[in-house]
Amino acid sequence: MMQCRRDGQPAGLGLGVAAAQAGVGLIEVLVAVLVLSIGFLGMAAMQAHSLSTNNSAMARSMATVASYSILDAMRADLANAANQAYNGSVVANACPAAGGTLAATQLSLWCAQLAQNLGAAASTTGTVNCIPVSGTNTATCTITIQFDDSRAGEGGSSTQQVITTAML
Repeated sequence: MMQCRRDGQPAGLGLGVAAAQAGVGLIEVLVAVLVLSIGFLGMAAMQAHSLSTNNSAMARSMATVASYSILDAMRADLANAANQAYNGSVVANACPAAGGTLAATQLSLWCAQLAQNLGAAASTTGTVNCIPVSGTNTATCTITIQFDDSRAGEGGSSTQQVITTAML
């Protein structure tokens, strides 16, 4: 005769189910740890990408600040800027020596600023091109700064150019 539990089920049935579930909790924990690990790896990759793009944005900001710096220096020396004394290019790894004129000194200081903020490399250049406005003592100047932006990460360009045009 078969023995039954109070709920009418055979007495030996519950023992087999408990034995079949042994270790299932451990597998659930391992799967949860695996899913959590993949999530953390994704977050770490996003953080690394964020750092590289932030470095690139900082370099572009520093280039913009440098362009305004030389523009301000030329506004202080408007006569020489309008006479195109500042026109030319500087390379950050070969900055010109400060000369006897205010324009030469300002260009030398500007080149050193480019080298410090954007890297003292041959790929870091700054160009000033001022065109006098006829009938006035002002000029329209275009400042072009080019630098290596290889730290931009995926989708970035190895050379970046910042062009600023202003009327003095």
